Amino acid sequence: MTVRTRFAPSPTGFLHIGGVRTALFSWLLARHHGGRFILRIDDTDQQRHVESAIQLILDGFRWMGMDWDEGPEVGGPHAPYFQGQRRDKYVAAAERLIASGHVYRDYSTEAERAAGKADAERRKVAYRFRKPSYNAEQLAEFAAEGRPYALRFEVPAGRTVVIHDLIKGDVEQKTVEMGDFVIVRPDGSPLYNFASVVDDADMEITHVVRAEEHLANTYSQVLIFEALGYPLPQFAHVPYVAAPGSKKKLSKRDGAVGLDHYIELGYLADAMMNYLARLGWSYDASSEIFTRDELIEKFSLDRVNSSPASHDPDKLFWLQGEWMKLLPLAQKVAGVLPYLVKEGLVVEPVSDETRSRIEAVILALGDRLKVFSDILKLGRYFFTETLTHDPDAVKKRLKKEGVPGLLAELDALLSATEPFDVPTLEAAVHAFAEQSGRKMGDVVNPLRVATTGQGVGPGLYDCLAILGRESCRARISATLAMLDAG
Repeated sequence: MTVRTRFAPSPTGFLHIGGVRTALFSWLLARHHGGRFILRIDDTDQQRHVESAIQLILDGFRWMGMDWDEGPEVGGPHAPYFQGQRRDKYVAAAERLIASGHVYRDYSTEAERAAGKADAERRKVAYRFRKPSYNAEQLAEFAAEGRPYALRFEVPAGRTVVIHDLIKGDVEQKTVEMGDFVIVRPDGSPLYNFASVVDDADMEITHVVRAEEHLANTYSQVLIFEALGYPLPQFAHVPYVAAPGSKKKLSKRDGAVGLDHYIELGYLADAMMNYLARLGWSYDASSEIFTRDELIEKFSLDRVNSSPASHDPDKLFWLQGEWMKLLPLAQKVAGVLPYLVKEGLVVEPVSDETRSRIEAVILALGDRLKVFSDILKLGRYFFTETLTHDPDAVKKRLKKEGVPGLLAELDALLSATEPFDVPTLEAAVHAFAEQSGRKMGDVVNPLRVATTGQGVGPGLYDCLAILGRESCRARISATLAMLDAG
């Protein structure tokens, strides 16, 4: 048997990292077994449809490297892969269910259903919709007047629906606890539970890996599978992603953001995949870093925890840093370049001189560069002639007696230092401090702020060498003018 999994997101907004984690588990399962991964867009609810969300989904999957074997822009033997374009299949399946007596036309009005709910509340029992006892004459009258109707699945009495879940184990629900449910709205549009079954069967899905919140839907779907005579796929319901440090489901209120947010910050796809795979799955008690190939080789559903896993931004950031360390210099340059270009700090095509400066800055930043966008926060001053002083650094390092005179002496020192490279600069500054009887901190800290505007950063001598003699001297001059102006 070829393992066939799928992910069927609704294009209603950003691609939540919880959804990406579920999709990743489905993708890894297919890749582990040498199977097929299908991407299907659940756009049956046109009122909530957001056109741009589809592109976010496709772009997010491509960025993650989660390729799909069938789906949008790829095609496949079960096209189309947009549920909004598969209505004929739902109509045919609904007609079969009507003919077999599993589904009936529900002519009930909103007022009638509200009255039923109110009656259940008075009796302090759960409200379960059951097939109304209309007689043949009434049904004919409803049809003649053109009264709108929904199609409802009649839940069989006296059964227990059992699901052999690959993550949660055996779970069950008694049909007495299930009301008859709508499969097609009065406007003819199918509901999720119905459309999903028709599509999963048509696309020969063998394993349905989805969020735990869909478990309640699965009991209804099992009944539809059976009524249509379709073989049941295996189900695996992935626990939700909890908010940091809690068991509450991660939401926008808790700072949940879409995958596109991390892409914009300059996270690495390998780091994100590593993090999401480890969010509720473990291979052993100690392993944390997994390559894409290792995840495919080692992944299995039986190692997915049945309890929610908390989103840990610090863990993600740490993993990102570990993966960034492994990235070759050329890829780091390619990664930071779009941020520099967008800010107008670098123009394309990039000259050899500019590329060499970018390389030097990246090397100087070292492990401080965690995400690509950090180049703007940590290295902006290398790519602009306009020096912006950090007010706290100015107050702490420059607003002291004797600093202007010190900077004037250092300016003279830099003018004469030859060659203007890291070893020579370091030796010259050390000798200057020793000969003038100053502590090194009292020399290098003002010099750093005067030339970079910042109180912390890469090695001072790396900064000086990258900026160059003329730029360093111009910045010291601008700093002295600032201090003189008060």
